[in-house]
Amino acid sequence: MIRLSIPLRQSLSRLSLPVLIAAALGVMLLGQADKGMVERGRMALADTLAPAFSVIAEPMAALRDLLGDMAEWRDIRAENARLREENDRLHRWQAAALSLQSENALLRRQLGFLPDAPASFHTARVVADAGGTYARAVLLAVPPGVGLRKGQVALDERGLAGRVTDVGSRSARVLLVTDMNSRIPVVLEGSRARAILAGTNGRLPRLEHYPADAPPRQGDRVVTSAEAGVFPAGLPVGVVRHGAGGAPEVELFARLDRLDMLRIFDFGLSGILPPEAVARPEPRPRR
Repeated sequence: MIRLSIPLRQSLSRLSLPVLIAAALGVMLLGQADKGMVERGRMALADTLAPAFSVIAEPMAALRDLLGDMAEWRDIRAENARLREENDRLHRWQAAALSLQSENALLRRQLGFLPDAPASFHTARVVADAGGTYARAVLLAVPPGVGLRKGQVALDERGLAGRVTDVGSRSARVLLVTDMNSRIPVVLEGSRARAILAGTNGRLPRLEHYPADAPPRQGDRVVTSAEAGVFPAGLPVGVVRHGAGGAPEVELFARLDRLDMLRIFDFGLSGILPPEAVARPEPRPRR
């Protein structure tokens, strides 16, 4: 090993920076003078390093794939744990449902319960938002010969949508539950308290005339009541939500803003008032 004297090493350290600057300037001048030579040199270096890059790229790609697989395995394990938990919960609900079904069948036999006859229905396509007397109504295209009549109940695939108010030879008009002329007797499933679902011409109808000692609670499920023979009991309507002012409103199950098809049910009820009496009530006599 060659040992350099201290003065020589100091001289070399002082010369290193000027030498590097001069080399950089020389390379720049050479590149400007002969660009073809620089390009050939760069490509020769790339050709020399390309096999090495190829060798390195394969294990790097394999490592990336392995890390991706590990992340997927972790997600799959978490998903499997969630599905097992949901499956266990569904098994518990199934056992409870079977127990309640058996108990319900026993009680029906003891009470001599006569079940309601299944309701017939027709499916019709919504073709337009019907204007006229009502602000919230839709028009249905009905094939000729279909026996629809006023007062029949309209449901979508999720819940109650409204009732038929006008019937023509090829069309029918359905008054939606959000129209201000709509009044529907309902029951709060939690407390079994009765109320009236009143349309507001807005997105959410409100609850009125409920008992003072059983006010609607947030999240209560709302279904129709058989009061006065207007609607059958138990049709799903929505869930109670308290508005900004604290008034109880109902978030409907039915998607009234995306109605495409409606099922019109005939429950054989005759307690619905004519729509003209609701939309244009007779004036009260003056005293």
